[in-house]
Amino acid sequence: MNTDVQQALAHCRQVTRQQARNFYYAFLFLPSDKRAAVYSVYAFCRHSDDIADEPGALHDKREQLRAWRDELENCYNGRPTCLITRALQHTIERYSIPQSYFQDLLQGVEMDLTVRRYASFDDLRVYCYRVASAVGLACLEIFGYRHSGVQTYARHLGIALQLTNILRDVREDAERGRIYLPQEDLRAFGVGEDDVLQKRYTATFAAMMQFQQERILSYYRQAAACLLPGDRIALMAPEIMAAIYRATLHKMRRRRFNVFHGRTRLSGLHKLAIGLATFVSLQTRDRWPGQRQTATGSG
Repeated sequence: MNTDVQQALAHCRQVTRQQARNFYYAFLFLPSDKRAAVYSVYAFCRHSDDIADEPGALHDKREQLRAWRDELENCYNGRPTCLITRALQHTIERYSIPQSYFQDLLQGVEMDLTVRRYASFDDLRVYCYRVASAVGLACLEIFGYRHSGVQTYARHLGIALQLTNILRDVREDAERGRIYLPQEDLRAFGVGEDDVLQKRYTATFAAMMQFQQERILSYYRQAAACLLPGDRIALMAPEIMAAIYRATLHKMRRRRFNVFHGRTRLSGLHKLAIGLATFVSLQTRDRWPGQRQTATGSG
């Protein structure tokens, strides 16, 4: 590995350490080469997301996103021009990640530039697939797997993780004028847009959020049902992410979904404990009947 690639991967590692509040603890349990590869994917996604979320005129953001799309093309053509895409080029060459997954992500980011409401859950699910499931599918090529069913696992888990983020971030999104909660659900529970934008916590809002939680848990269960023995160890990182996000969801429920009164967070120590518990659990569960289990290291 040449010095330029090493510097690029180190940059992506730093971005992940600073920005990936939940993912970083899951990545710690990966072998070092896979961890570096996932850092490059995360850094690409982080920069893409920042284009939509940072202050600036819509026209300027469109231009930045167009330029970032061009840079993705450069990356796949072997001509990356920045640290993140130099690292990503190294990753996609080693793990043969299809470009379409990153193109889907950028389509999702583009939705954030103009779409501030989702009429139905079906509409929201498309967004969740693009910004989360597509990233999970890309990372599958790094993690490795034995059974094709894990692609369905990545789709379901990505939607579950993104929906968990949406519930956690209702207040922050409202401050940006965005409401990701489906309009059909708000109407069904008698919650007005102004209730969300003005951060009014009511019994009807709590009931609507409980309904969202039940939907999210169903996606976590559907994802888990797609995993077969032999794949759980390889997919330890997303399984740790799932456990951390489920714990966050559980904490929101304990707070009766009053997400307007401070952001729901888990401490770093709590996340690390969840990671260790998941790691130990997977070591004993991921085997076919009669198969001898071999331990894996974290690199």
